[in-house]
Amino acid sequence: MEPIRAFSGKVVSLPINDVDTDQIIPARFLKVTDKAGLGANLFADWRYDANGAPRPDFVLNRPEHQGAEVLVVGDNFGCGSSREHAPWALKGAGFKAVISTSFADIFKNNALKNGLLPVVVDSDTLQRLHNLVDEDPEVRVTVDLAAQTLTLPDGRSVAFPIDPFAKYCLLNGVDQLGFLLGLDADIAAYEAAHPSRVNTLAL
Repeated sequence: MEPIRAFSGKVVSLPINDVDTDQIIPARFLKVTDKAGLGANLFADWRYDANGAPRPDFVLNRPEHQGAEVLVVGDNFGCGSSREHAPWALKGAGFKAVISTSFADIFKNNALKNGLLPVVVDSDTLQRLHNLVDEDPEVRVTVDLAAQTLTLPDGRSVAFPIDPFAKYCLLNGVDQLGFLLGLDADIAAYEAAHPSRVNTLAL
C-alpha cells in the first residue's frame, strides 16, 4: 500500500446523496478477488449504456475531468452492503481521497484499510467544493493527512477527523497485518523476557 502524503489533486464532483456500494461497483463485478481492473467498472451502471458504451454526459467520462484524484460526493456515501470492492474500484480509478459530509461506517473502514482517504467536512465546505468544480473543472485542492487539513483554492484550510491508528497506517503505507509484522522484533523480545508459565511438555 502506498503511503498517503500531502498532495494537491484535481477534483471531480458527484453531488448525489446516499450513493450505495452497489452503485459504486455493481454486484456482478464482485466475483473477482484481484483488485486489478476494477477501476474501469466504477459506477458502471451510470457510466456505460446497455451496450457498454460510455455515456458522454456522465461526469467521469467527460474529458475535462480526466485525471481527477479527489472525488467530492453527497451525504452518506458508501451505504449499503459491506463489499470491499467499492474502495478497490475507487482506488483503481485513480482516486486518493473522497470528500463528503458523512460516510457509511463499513465503507469508511474498508477505505481506510485500503489506502483511500475518506475526508469528512461540513455541509458549507462540501457545497463550496461542488460550486468550485462547476465554475472551473481544473480546480485542485490540497489534502494533508499529517496535518489533517483540506486546503481550498482560496487558501482556506478545513480540519478533518481521522482515527489515529488508521492515520498511522496510511502515512506509513501499511495495512493492519503489515503493522503487526513490523512489530515482530518487539514481540520476540517480549516473549524472551516473559517465558511461558505453562508447561507445554505436560499438555
